[in-house]
Amino acid sequence: MINSENAPQKNKLIITGTPDPGALSGFAPLKKISYSVNDPANAKGLSTAKKSHSHGPASGGKAHHTVIGFQKEFEKYGAFTVDTSGEKVLYLTFDCGYEHNGLTGNILDVLQRKNVPATFFCTLDYLKTAPDFVARMINEGHIVGNHSATHPSFAEISREKMAKELENFENYLRENFGYASRFFRFPAGEYTESALQLVQSLGFVSVFWSTAYDDWDVSKIRGKDYAVDKVMSRLHNGAVILLHSVSPDNAEALSEIIDKARGEGYEFRSLTQYGS
Repeated sequence: MINSENAPQKNKLIITGTPDPGALSGFAPLKKISYSVNDPANAKGLSTAKKSHSHGPASGGKAHHTVIGFQKEFEKYGAFTVDTSGEKVLYLTFDCGYEHNGLTGNILDVLQRKNVPATFFCTLDYLKTAPDFVARMINEGHIVGNHSATHPSFAEISREKMAKELENFENYLRENFGYASRFFRFPAGEYTESALQLVQSLGFVSVFWSTAYDDWDVSKIRGKDYAVDKVMSRLHNGAVILLHSVSPDNAEALSEIIDKARGEGYEFRSLTQYGS
């Protein structure tokens, strides 16, 4: 579901400029945007208590009960952490704060070979330092999601600063890649009720996750088999899988994870298909 800037659809989950074969991403730049914040002082009194997204592991092909609880909480603000349709579907997402040994290229190679869609939640620094990989993500039909400009805790900054974090990231993506999407992931999974409402008010869908492991620590290289076992043991219907592109274990294990998941009857879907 890719929509041009002038498309008539009401819900533009992904927006692109006009086709431009000479551009790195294949799309001409989009106009810059500016977000205005309703209720900047939070006069409505939405909770500003800091929450960190964490939950128990899935087992027996079912999401942990805490995940279901989170989903009920998030629905008020159009956010999601799991697909509760009961269908045997998976959503593959990666967080990208920096590039490590070109591993994102290996991951993209596997996704292309296996014809699997994914979402890459990037920071502004990643857009600036790994433009070729970002362009590949776009060219190969993946989603580039907003992970903020500087990766602050959204539980510790003002509503106006939250909007500026989203805006600065999006404008760089618009100007340099002719692309924007409506998907956002809170840095470190830290949020408040006020932050959830603010992100929704700016037209974004907040995407959490229902299965993950400590793959972000590049000092913990434990091998392909470890990654395969961790991911496969926690799969469940409607899972939103969080992986980090800096993990050598993930890059090596991804092909086998995809094959095994499909062998168990799972279908990989794009976030644009959530709720469809």
